[in-house]
Amino acid sequence: MKKLILILVALALYSNESAAQKNKKTETDTLLKELADNSCKCIDSISAYDKTNDAVALEISECINKNTEALHIGKQLMNTATLKQTNNEKNNKTKVDITINLDKESTSYKESYYELERYLMSNCSEMKVKAASSEKQNENSVSNNKKAREFYSIGQKESTKGNYEKAAENFEKAVKEDPKFAFAWDNLGISYRQLNQIDKAIEAYRKSIALDPTGTMPLQNIAVAYIYKKEYHKAIEAYEKLATVEKNNPEVQYGIGNIYTNYLKEYEKGLDSMCKAYNLYVDQKSPYRTDAETIISMIYAEMKKQGKEEQFNTILKNNHITQN
Repeated sequence: MKKLILILVALALYSNESAAQKNKKTETDTLLKELADNSCKCIDSISAYDKTNDAVALEISECINKNTEALHIGKQLMNTATLKQTNNEKNNKTKVDITINLDKESTSYKESYYELERYLMSNCSEMKVKAASSEKQNENSVSNNKKAREFYSIGQKESTKGNYEKAAENFEKAVKEDPKFAFAWDNLGISYRQLNQIDKAIEAYRKSIALDPTGTMPLQNIAVAYIYKKEYHKAIEAYEKLATVEKNNPEVQYGIGNIYTNYLKEYEKGLDSMCKAYNLYVDQKSPYRTDAETIISMIYAEMKKQGKEEQFNTILKNNHITQN
């Protein structure tokens, strides 16, 4: 039944757009925006609390998949209409058959999925927030102290509004009430970083890590803080420590690849790490696949300038990645 509903939605959208627009690109863009808006609302409804990154990524992927089939069918119908119009203009009476490929493993279906995913990464702020905000709860993650929880809640609201000074004040009050409140230390560190108080941010992350050595948020964010301080090798060490906690966390390889590429200009090392990140993102159906893809393209441009296209292709091949 769900498949039938999606097909009818796609047909309806196609009918409306083809009547209103003559230009195929405009029709496709309108359909893409319509379906992206639906996906974004679905993503906004996801709760990231007490979930791992890959669990949240899977829910995001399900939201995208709900609308990919409609986009896929709509695009195929538009292609058929364009072919018919071309034939009519040429007085060509050749019959045009409509064949809708619904195979989710097909190249064309995956292209529709990735097109929708890329659009969402650029236009749906909720997706980036959800993909980056999972907090897996551990023993010291939350507090039993009522006042600490109240200050924490206020801090979160102020942070959401971009009032990081107020957010920091309330997270400070939360950890003063309960020094073992790990999530409050995490968010205090984030607020300090937003206020460009990097040393204080690092200290807050260290407090959280001391309470919970397996906390992925502080381990990941302390690496980012070291990047702000231009202490790149310390940042790499932090990412490597995160890898001992979550071996398959793509942010490890993405972070290391980003450092080698954009700061140390060691493109071959950067490419190898970024390819590993890309593969993990794809396996986990994470929307951040598009970010890895963008950096790989940038590395290609740089290595091409250096006459290292062969080395580029070898690294891709070693990571089981083929170019389209």
